Amino acid sequence: MSAVHYESYSQARAHMKDLLDAAEEGRVATVRRESGRAAVVDVERLRRHLSLGCPSKAEVVPEAGGWSVFLPGLPLVADGATFDEAMEEMVQVLREYAEDWQDRLRTAPNHEGNWGLVQLIALSDDAELRDWLVGAAR
Repeated sequence: MSAVHYESYSQARAHMKDLLDAAEEGRVATVRRESGRAAVVDVERLRRHLSLGCPSKAEVVPEAGGWSVFLPGLPLVADGATFDEAMEEMVQVLREYAEDWQDRLRTAPNHEGNWGLVQLIALSDDAELRDWLVGAAR
């Protein structure tokens, strides 16, 4: 089967099963709405692609009897008494950043390029984010 493209929301709604089936199978699936076009994609495929294309580059350092985690180029840092606590804290810091990005940072010049990171955060569970931070493939 080939890609599916619908030229209107109404047309896509009438063929929702076909649209979702195409996305699940990894085929291109799009819907046009006014002057824009949206892609419908399988969440796990997108999450996996983003995690591979956007490595965390997290740096973890022992500091003052505990651990600190930061992501170079991003204003994100987390601390914990243990490595695991620092990682858990960083997962929460990432979630807060994603919320702030969607609320107000997405239009800030120094944050607007972080769309992929925010999508990755939103589409991942805590274990997947931790694995991403430490560079483990899932």
